[in-house]
Amino acid sequence: MNIHEYQAKEIFRKYNVPVPRGKVAFTVDEAVEAAKELGGNLWVVKAQIHAGGRGLGGGVKLAKSIDEVRHWADEILGMTLVTHQTGPEGKVVHKVYIEEGADIAKEFYLGMLLDRAAEMPVMMASTEGGMEIEKVAAETPEKIVKVTIDPTIGFQGFHGRKLAFGLGLPKEEIGTFIKFASALYNAYMDNDAEMIEINPLIKTGDGKFLALDAKMGFDDNALYRHPDISEMRDLEEEEPTELEAKAHGLSYIKLDGNVGCMVNGAGLAMATMDIIKHEGGEPANFLDVGGGANPETVAKGFEIILKDPNVKAIFVNIFGGIVRCDRVANGILEATKITDVNVPVVVRLDGTNADEAAEILKNANIENIIAAENLADGARKAVAAAKGEL
Repeated sequence: MNIHEYQAKEIFRKYNVPVPRGKVAFTVDEAVEAAKELGGNLWVVKAQIHAGGRGLGGGVKLAKSIDEVRHWADEILGMTLVTHQTGPEGKVVHKVYIEEGADIAKEFYLGMLLDRAAEMPVMMASTEGGMEIEKVAAETPEKIVKVTIDPTIGFQGFHGRKLAFGLGLPKEEIGTFIKFASALYNAYMDNDAEMIEINPLIKTGDGKFLALDAKMGFDDNALYRHPDISEMRDLEEEEPTELEAKAHGLSYIKLDGNVGCMVNGAGLAMATMDIIKHEGGEPANFLDVGGGANPETVAKGFEIILKDPNVKAIFVNIFGGIVRCDRVANGILEATKITDVNVPVVVRLDGTNADEAAEILKNANIENIIAAENLADGARKAVAAAKGEL
């Protein structure tokens, strides 16, 4: 689960991670009042969406007067903001964050996430603040400093010193930076966060560090421990089909390809997406119908996949261990009755009751259902079908 910048900064304040003062606004008048309450003569008007690259997309504007705050708030609220993370369809801005201006002497990057290889959290820092960290990693990886942190000992001074030395901080600023990084680590661990990103982290003219931006993502499976964070969920920012799938016990993530995937088991689902890519196709989604799939869940899976207009073919790849293949076959037939399955469906069923499932599909005599002999054959046929070559 992701949250907005203003919400992440609320959490930062609880852990004494320094942030500029700011207020969220849902209307132009609220934005003006927020600027007046903050005082001063320089403000930043920031679109609040769950995506990075807001500044490049025109969603972050500097205002030097109350009239400019009004102007930019009026322009940003209601706009469809397109960034490299929203996709071409963009996201509609429903709220803005009005923040006091800051004295920026230097910009850095600071973030935390889980290093799955090391099986520990990793904190990363870079002197390339304000740039896309993916671009830095691809073009100048030597500019990213990383420290893995064993949770049994927590964040220690030597972690902070390695990061500070990597950023080239002068000796008199290292203690302040370590305090900042330690507070960020506590915010990450205490809230079961999956990711924290500050881009940019700024150093002010008087040598202080401020989180000028803030992104946080959380482990959905741990939200029951954090009802206060669960309340921050903004359903308007989430993919409607993903929410619908979750309500029906399906694990679904929308992607940008044209081959819909229906698989049981997360590992097999990822392998299926990999082999589709290997065959020259692009998966349109991750969909795990689970080990206890039945005709109703399979039918719902088809319905959700077909809500994506980019889907040109569906690859059903089921290995019947717990779930019986004949149940899946009946689910496919049920889906054709209640949903307009108007794209080719390549089916590979193996395992428990696979022979019975094959007979069910064969006797149904449905034109756009294509049998696959094995995983590789199924992927090839699905990719070809999506290209209109089958």
